[in-house]
Amino acid sequence: MDLKVVHKISESPIVNMGNIRLRQPLPVEGIEMVDPFLLLHHYGPYAISPFNNPFDVTAHPHRGFEPITLLFKGEQLHRDSLGNEVIVEAGDVQWVTAGRGIVHSEGPTKEFIEKTGDLEGIQLWLNLPANKKMIPANYQHIKASQIPIVENVDKSILLKVIAGSQNDKQGLIKTQTSVNVFTIEAQNNGEIEFNVPENHKGLVYLLQGKAIINKETTLLKGENQMITFKEEGSRIELEAEKGSVLLFLSGEPIKEKVTSWGPYVMNSQTEIMEALRDYKQGKMGFLY
Repeated sequence: MDLKVVHKISESPIVNMGNIRLRQPLPVEGIEMVDPFLLLHHYGPYAISPFNNPFDVTAHPHRGFEPITLLFKGEQLHRDSLGNEVIVEAGDVQWVTAGRGIVHSEGPTKEFIEKTGDLEGIQLWLNLPANKKMIPANYQHIKASQIPIVENVDKSILLKVIAGSQNDKQGLIKTQTSVNVFTIEAQNNGEIEFNVPENHKGLVYLLQGKAIINKETTLLKGENQMITFKEEGSRIELEAEKGSVLLFLSGEPIKEKVTSWGPYVMNSQTEIMEALRDYKQGKMGFLY
């Protein structure tokens, strides 16, 4: 099997989102999206305390895509207009299918703020095809202990299968399109190889440490932190230093026009205007 063909290598610049400073590797200059993945935010680590809590996102709507949170450190409370109220802990994943519309809020729990600690996570926007943009909203939450793990030969690297599949392990998340979402943690210096469908585009993002991809591209925290891949090729080789943490994403491109405005991702400006109207009229639900 051939190695996945590299598209681009890029940094993870820091941006301001209101009062939140975070890294935004996608979109970034020269990479509008990695179809079907629209946006990737790496927030934290923030030292949360009663005197410092920048990541407290009040109620807001979404439509037309799937906002996903992978929490690496800390504790967050998720509330939504479907009636879910869930504490997301370090290692957990929450997968929201906004579909026709959902209203949700998230932020550190009161207990976590009081006891203090670091908060760090990934927020990912995954597009939905036109024929699924108006499906009913849904919420999935998987605990860290439920996530299947693939180990390399010497067990120095753990690949956690959140969505999609690898070897004989299947992720528990029910996906609307063909995607893989893996996290990779190096317990020690080591190497791992994994397969990727030939028709998937993808990326590797480095949260922490240092890694070498396909024996030639180095990712290092604070320098180049993301590598994107074309559809050609069907495997990736990864070498990582002890303590490194990475995210791998791949998906079958949707190849449709994307029109977005704020929290809505649709296919036309008319559909964006309809989303604005529907939210104002309460058709995406309420969160009190």
